[in-house]
Amino acid sequence: MSTKTKASKKIATYSLIIMGMGYIATMPFEGSLWVDLLHGGFEAGLVGGLADWFAVTALFRHPLGLPIPHTALLPKNRKRMSNGLVSVLKNDWLSKESIQEKVKHIPFTEKLIVIIEKQVQTSLFREGLVNLIKKMIGYIEVEKLTPFIKKQIISTLSNVEMKKILQLISSQLLNEKFDKKVLDHVLEKADSWLRQEQTSHRLGTVSMNVIKKIEADGMLQFALKSIQSLLSEEKLGNIVQNLLLSVIKNLQQEGESNREALVLYMRKEIQGMSDNRQLLEGVEKWKNQLLTKWEPDQTISESLQQIQQKALDLVDDKDFIDTYLAPLMNHLLHIIQENSKNIDNWIQKQIIVLVENNHSQIGNLVQENLDKLDNETLVDMVENNIGKDLQWIRVNGAVCGFIIGIFLTGVEALSRLV
Repeated sequence: MSTKTKASKKIATYSLIIMGMGYIATMPFEGSLWVDLLHGGFEAGLVGGLADWFAVTALFRHPLGLPIPHTALLPKNRKRMSNGLVSVLKNDWLSKESIQEKVKHIPFTEKLIVIIEKQVQTSLFREGLVNLIKKMIGYIEVEKLTPFIKKQIISTLSNVEMKKILQLISSQLLNEKFDKKVLDHVLEKADSWLRQEQTSHRLGTVSMNVIKKIEADGMLQFALKSIQSLLSEEKLGNIVQNLLLSVIKNLQQEGESNREALVLYMRKEIQGMSDNRQLLEGVEKWKNQLLTKWEPDQTISESLQQIQQKALDLVDDKDFIDTYLAPLMNHLLHIIQENSKNIDNWIQKQIIVLVENNHSQIGNLVQENLDKLDNETLVDMVENNIGKDLQWIRVNGAVCGFIIGIFLTGVEALSRLV
């Protein structure tokens, strides 16, 4: 029982004691008008106080422990009172309509933004957020991510259209004039090779062997025999060497017709790479074989571990919050603010649906809590919360009875005089 309830209960008890003592004290002195008035007042005050005491006590228990009818009203009518309380809560004070109507006028995002902006500036919030991010990064299990990433990489590479890749390659080769560069490189290497001393000897030997293997009749046979007798391998090699060097020199000159024809041919071949079916099939086969044999698990795991460590190092950096996190949060808050109406509508709809589906739980919760209390506890709880006002009813009954008693005694005295 609270201190205020105890004090008011004492006052109510004192009022009854005063009325009783006054009534007893004035009994021997009756006969005097003023004493009769006080005696009548104390008598009526005692009756009024006792009557109100009986009425207040009857709400919670049997007065003096006697099973008087229509007393102990709260324990006897507990079920009806709890049902009435639940009904009032569900249908009047916390009805679905009242909750839903109230929810519609709550600016959730506005309140949320104010709270977040205030918390972001505190060091405690910042430290907590950094620790949370570090824990989240640390909880990532690289080994479990590796097979998933490997699968996605292989799937992505398997779906790559090699025709488009060849188109990009051919386009890049043409943009960089790769046809001319390749030709010039080959001609340069050929010129360098032809100018070597052993090259002339090799060319002479090869050319002489070719002439010997040629089968001819008549004049052609005679001409070939004459060449073999007139030219040695060395001379023949020099002739072929000089001839080839001359050809290379001509091909190295810009604008030379044979060079332009060769460059044009190479360009057409490069342009037609993406349409070369045999080349496409070969590249596609090569790609599939490479992906089948490829085992990137360790590389992926090591890369993920490096990324994880770098992320932790980044979060540990003293400028992480001001440089990265704060701008990100400000941007997110700005987005939330711009879409506050839509976000509020969504939150309100979710709460309205939640209330619609679970409104009965409010009454059930109150009913469950009330059912957990025994009669004595429930009576004490009610009496402690409204006991002060109930005790003052007793005081008021005694005081009002005292005043009315004086008035009635006075009226009785006047009637006797008349």
